[in-house]
Amino acid sequence: MRRKWQLEDKFVVGYSGNLGRAHEYDTVLAAAEQLKDNRQIVFLCIGGGHLMSGLAERIKERGLGNFQFMGYQDESVLKFSLSAPDVHWISLRPEVEGLIVPSKFYAIAAAGRPMIAICAKDGEIARMVEQNQCGVVIEPGNPAQLVDWILHLSKDAKLRAAMGQNARMMLEAQFSRRQALTRWQTFLEHVGEQSEPVGKLN
Repeated sequence: MRRKWQLEDKFVVGYSGNLGRAHEYDTVLAAAEQLKDNRQIVFLCIGGGHLMSGLAERIKERGLGNFQFMGYQDESVLKFSLSAPDVHWISLRPEVEGLIVPSKFYAIAAAGRPMIAICAKDGEIARMVEQNQCGVVIEPGNPAQLVDWILHLSKDAKLRAAMGQNARMMLEAQFSRRQALTRWQTFLEHVGEQSEPVGKLN
């Protein structure tokens, strides 16, 4: 996939999936501007969504040449496209913390890739990333810290590999399909126990 997209000799910071209203790209855009003269770093955006076209337009306005866009990939090649980046970025606006969790978090972990989570430090995503040491957390609006981490990760293949392995181990240990079904079963049984029989309702 990297060869097909001419990314063989690049350090690839990827985004995969929907870039929607709950997400944020200003931090990445500002970091990309600071890195525009670094020919080795490429921001790869795979997918679409409400904000993806807006991001592409702002990149064009700024004349940035370090972004590459690809459409949604077929499910049959998803494992390859998710493995193409050296590190993935995900984002979640602080005001929607507690309402949603980006599902791409689990797909990135399945691919064994480290992640840069741009989100609230006290949110669920930040907690999972830090507890499992599968990436780094950066609060929205801090592009300087994002630049520092991108440069650091680009030079430390061992750290990237360890974070990616931790991500995969986290998925297998905590979020397998069997575990998810067991949690749902337990939850539904609990709800059923708490519910009053229809005949007893006033």
